[in-house]
Amino acid sequence: MSETQDTSALGEKIVKVLKTIFDPEIPVDIYELGLIYDVLVNEDNEVRILMTLTSPNCPVAETLPVEVEEKVKSLDEIKDVEVEITFDPPWTQDLMSEEAKLELGLL
Repeated sequence: MSETQDTSALGEKIVKVLKTIFDPEIPVDIYELGLIYDVLVNEDNEVRILMTLTSPNCPVAETLPVEVEEKVKSLDEIKDVEVEITFDPPWTQDLMSEEAKLELGLL
């Protein structure tokens, strides 16, 4: 039970870090933008992040996943981070949080 709570608390810390990373073209963090599909933390504090980009031709396709990896890895508890990019399903505005849609004037 405590392991579940520990990985859950660590997952929340990871989300806080992800909310500090912004898409350079859109003034919304990548988490609220819906670019993060999944954050998996195992009992060894190894993290796997499944994410997407707004398009396959995204200008930050090379740098954004590296930034995600480095910032999450900066948490003391984290042993390793793997960031996987997927375009299945493709990103759409429907994946954005209500907060992000408000910020961008889409509501």
